[in-house]
Amino acid sequence: MKKTNTIIIVAVAIAIVLPSLWYGQNHGLLPIAASEEAKSVDSIFNLMMTVATALFLLIQGVLVYTAIKFRRRQGDDTDGPNIEGNVPLEIVWTAIPTIIVLVISIYSFEVYNEMGGLDPMSSHDPGPQQLVALDPSQKDLALGLGASPENQGKEPYLNVNVNGIQYAWIFTYPDTGVITGELHVPVGKEVRLNLSAGDVLHAFWLPEFRIKQDAIPGREAEIRFTPTLVGTYPIICAELCGAYHGAMKSQLFVQSEEDYQKWVEAQTQVANANNWDRAVASNLSDREFLAPYAEEMGVNQETLAQLTQLHHH
Repeated sequence: MKKTNTIIIVAVAIAIVLPSLWYGQNHGLLPIAASEEAKSVDSIFNLMMTVATALFLLIQGVLVYTAIKFRRRQGDDTDGPNIEGNVPLEIVWTAIPTIIVLVISIYSFEVYNEMGGLDPMSSHDPGPQQLVALDPSQKDLALGLGASPENQGKEPYLNVNVNGIQYAWIFTYPDTGVITGELHVPVGKEVRLNLSAGDVLHAFWLPEFRIKQDAIPGREAEIRFTPTLVGTYPIICAELCGAYHGAMKSQLFVQSEEDYQKWVEAQTQVANANNWDRAVASNLSDREFLAPYAEEMGVNQETLAQLTQLHHH
């Protein structure tokens, strides 16, 4: 009898574990992973999907089994046995979720650290009291994803300043002076985005990169990532920022280093030639036209100056 029970338990375990492991790696619920950071985030999600599938199969299996095994037979009008509780069973179903949560929490912490989530705080070296400071002007508590442990102390290949306003993202390349409404980066190179907001709260979201960070007025945030796949990816504002929030979208172009350098040269030539017929802001309106409406729109003069220089390839 014991041997039979052991065989049944092993068979049930296999029937639960194998499908769970397969589905955890083949659920198809995530978009393509286009960065080094995305692979780490996906590993957590896959683990959670594996655990969730196993729990689903286990719980639903028990429900189906008990519904069949202990169903009321025809002609049986007796009451079921009065069972007040089962202490060992309660300990088991309390311990299992506790262990699962602890494992996922520790794993998530390690992945967050690998992505540079702990770097901004440590790089600013705040004291114990400064960590709880809420005054944005002090800028004691950094936001975002900094350098991964192996890249700490190293400057990224590319720095881009990102300003979120209602309802657009403005990208400024400080090394070249290029200002554009699209983000262009080279593949395989670490990129640092310096996020800020010119009016209200925005959220910079790259779904294929598994990165999302709030852009907060009066605060600065940092995001570092390394793109791995050449392609075009959406940039979305994931925070309700006003009536036209749904239209606040842009694109991220991941290019080969050669194509990226060609793009930079083309943008620099346009800017130097003052070729305004190829500038987005110029086609829409000039600074003199926008100026009377700037205050009403909540756009400061610095942002307005950026808008008048906005151009694309």
